[in-house]
Parts: sequence; structure tokens; C-alpha cells
Amino acid sequence: MQKLDFPEAVAVLTESDTSYHADAYFFLREGLDHAVKLRKRKHGESGHVSGQQLCEGIRQLALKAFGPMVPTVFEYWGIRKTDDIGEMVWKLIDLGVFGRTENDSREDFKNVYSFREAFVQPYLPGTPQTVGRKAKPSAEVRN
Repeated sequence: MQKLDFPEAVAVLTESDTSYHADAYFFLREGLDHAVKLRKRKHGESGHVSGQQLCEGIRQLALKAFGPMVPTVFEYWGIRKTDDIGEMVWKLIDLGVFGRTENDSREDFKNVYSFREAFVQPYLPGTPQTVGRKAKPSAEVRN
């Protein structure tokens, strides 16, 4: 059997299982690239990232890309918790698109962080991330 490239694998997965939107898989791939860059910055080496490192890369990328809309976007894509990220990863591993080490496990993705703490709380009034953030001026209403 010929190895599938990433877009082909996503097509196969989303045809047979509609649990996750195709865009979720493509964002997962971007998150993986981001996690590899973070690992290189921190450890001076690229290469294999753990489930926790991948989840952190996705968290950072999602906040940057979607801001307070992350929960809405992720819900639409079928991602409700870090376990879902793991399920997508293992589907890609099963197709031979992603690799794994003998130390990797689905458990690596279990409850890595709460989506509420990661994606909602940073935007609640009075949290350290929102204190000092200036609201955009509203458009002037003309009569």
C-alpha cells in the first residue's frame, strides 16, 4: 500500500468518520509544526514532540489565531478536550502519516489542560491577561 500524503489522509479520515472536521486535522498539523519550533527554541533540537508538547503548541497557536473564539471554532471542528487531539493524532498514526515512539500513548493527551482554563479564562474580565488590555473604541453612531 502506498503511503498517503497528509491531505489524502485527511480525506480518508473525514470520509469514514465525521467526528472531526477536516480543518481540525490541518490545524493539528500546524500545531505540530509550532510545537516542534517551540521544542527547538527550548531544547536546541527539533524532532519528536510528546503529546503534552503538542497540546501546548496547539493551545498557543489557537489563542493567537482565534483569540476568544477558540471554544467556538474547536466545538465546530469536534474538538472538546485534549483527548480529542490525541484521538486525531492516533488516527493519523494508524494511517502511517504520523510516527510514534514506544513511549507514546493515548494517555499522553488525557486532560492535559482544561479548555475553560486554556481558552475562556484568559478573556474573562479581571484576569491577568485582560487587565490593562484596552477596549477598542466603538464606532460613533450618527443620527
